[in-house]
Amino acid sequence: GKGIYFLSDKDYEFKRLAYQDLTSKKISYLTSIPWDIEGFNLSDDGRQLAFLTNEAGSSCLYLFNTATRQYNKVEGLPLGVYGGASFHKDGIHLAFTISSARSSSDVYVYDVRAKKLVRWTESEMGGMVPDQLSQPSLISWKSFDNRSISGFYYKPHAKFTGKRPVIINIHGGPEGQSRPVFLGSNNFFLNEMGLAIIFPNVRGSSGFGKTFIALDNGMKREESVKDIGALLDWIATQPELDASRVMVTGGSYGGYMTLAVATHYNDRIRCGLDVVGISNFNTFLKNTESYRRDLRRVEYGDERDSAMYRFLENISPLNNAQKITKPLFIVQGGNDPRVPRTEAVQMVDKVKLNGGVVWYLEAKDEGHGFRKKSNTDFQRYATALFMQKYLLD
Repeated sequence: GKGIYFLSDKDYEFKRLAYQDLTSKKISYLTSIPWDIEGFNLSDDGRQLAFLTNEAGSSCLYLFNTATRQYNKVEGLPLGVYGGASFHKDGIHLAFTISSARSSSDVYVYDVRAKKLVRWTESEMGGMVPDQLSQPSLISWKSFDNRSISGFYYKPHAKFTGKRPVIINIHGGPEGQSRPVFLGSNNFFLNEMGLAIIFPNVRGSSGFGKTFIALDNGMKREESVKDIGALLDWIATQPELDASRVMVTGGSYGGYMTLAVATHYNDRIRCGLDVVGISNFNTFLKNTESYRRDLRRVEYGDERDSAMYRFLENISPLNNAQKITKPLFIVQGGNDPRVPRTEAVQMVDKVKLNGGVVWYLEAKDEGHGFRKKSNTDFQRYATALFMQKYLLD
C-alpha cells in the first residue's frame, strides 16, 4: 500500500516498468530493456513481480525481485506469444498462456523455485499434428538505409525438396506486428503445397520503439516498401528458396503494401494477393467511414493539403497499375466500412484495362475481411488455386 507499479514509455523508446512512491510522489524507472514490457503481475506477498516483454515479436518472461530491484530473464521457454501471467497465492507458481506455431493457446505453469515449466492444457488442433508443424526462425536483413528489418521465416515441410517458392505475408495496421503465433490453416501452404512463408515487420510496425513506428508516416510511406525490396534481395541469397517464384500478400494496409510491391518490384515477384487493401490513399480517405478519417490522416497524411494530395496520387498503386504485368488476386468484403469496396473495384478495373491478369473475389455479406466459415473456406480454396496456377506452375 505504499506505492504503485505501472508501465510507461515516458522519456523512453519502449514501455518500461516504473514505481511511484505514494508519499513522496517520486517515480523510479526500474528496467532498461530495449523492448516493450506488455504486462506484469505482482505476487500476493509483494516480494516478486513477473513481467512479459515483446522482443522482436517473441515473448520473454522476466522475474523481478522487489527488494533488490534486480530482474532476470527466464531461459528455455517455448518460442511464442505469452499472456495473462498470474501468480498463485503461494508466490511460487506462475500461470500464463502461450500461443505458438504448434499450439493455438495453452496454459502453462512455471515453478520459480524449481525453475520448471509444466504444460497444463492441450488445445484442439483440428486434426493437425503439432510435431509436423513448422517452427519459425527470426531473420533480419539490411534495408536501403542500412537499418535492420526483421521477420519470421517458416520453412515448408521437409518432404519438399529443391528450391521452394516463397510467400511474403505483410501485416496490416500499419502499426501491426507479425508475431510467432499459431498459423491455423496457413499450415496447409507449408505442409501440403511446399511453400515457405515469411512474415516481415517493416518500418512502421509496433513493438520496435516509438522512432521505428513513425518511420513510414506521411511522405515516408514508400520507405516501408523498400524494406520488402531488401527482403527480396535476402531471399535471393538463400540456397533453399526460389527467388524467381515469390508471391506477396497482405490484408488491409498489407493489401496496399502488396499492390505497392507489385508496382515497384513487378519483375521480381511471380504474383500478388491483395486482401481488402488500399489502392489510392486519397480515394480511401474520401470514402472510409468518417469516424476513422482524422485518425488515418495522422498516419497516411492529410489529403486536404495540396502537397500531400499530390504525393499520395504519385505513389498510388492505382495510378501506377500499368507497371503490373504479373497475375493479381484481389479479395474484398462488400460491406467493408474501413477500406470500402471501391478501393478494390477501381484497381480491378484498371488492371483489366491494362490487359493484366486479375482475379476478383467479393463476399457481399462480409466487411473488413471474411469471417463466415463458408466464405473463409471459399477464399482459402480460391487462394490455393491461384497459388497452384501462378506460383507453383
